[in-house]
Amino acid sequence: VRVEESGGGLVQPGGSLRLSCVASGSIFNLNEMGWYRQAPGEPRELVAMITRDGDTNYADFVKGRFAISRDNAKKMVYLQMGSLQPEDTAVYYCVANITTWKREMYWGQGTQVTVST
Repeated sequence: VRVEESGGGLVQPGGSLRLSCVASGSIFNLNEMGWYRQAPGEPRELVAMITRDGDTNYADFVKGRFAISRDNAKKMVYLQMGSLQPEDTAVYYCVANITTWKREMYWGQGTQVTVST
């Protein structure tokens, strides 16, 4: 099983960016999916999660700016980020709760998002 992010990069303050993540491998069931982030010297923190049925949960610091969505058929989750600020600079990690022969969390390698002029 593999979880892989894409879509990071450099963006100016106030700009937008869309992250994508795909899960692949011998997946029996793809449960919750979501995004965490980690800035230098900081602990990893939750950004947003989405259930298989589309219920969402957001960290307070992204409400109204970011939107999480998923495509169950493609085994993908997305994070549309807007009104980006320098404090959003971090490595963004995709996480997926996947059932193979057991249920466990799988993490991607991370994608860098840098918000700067």
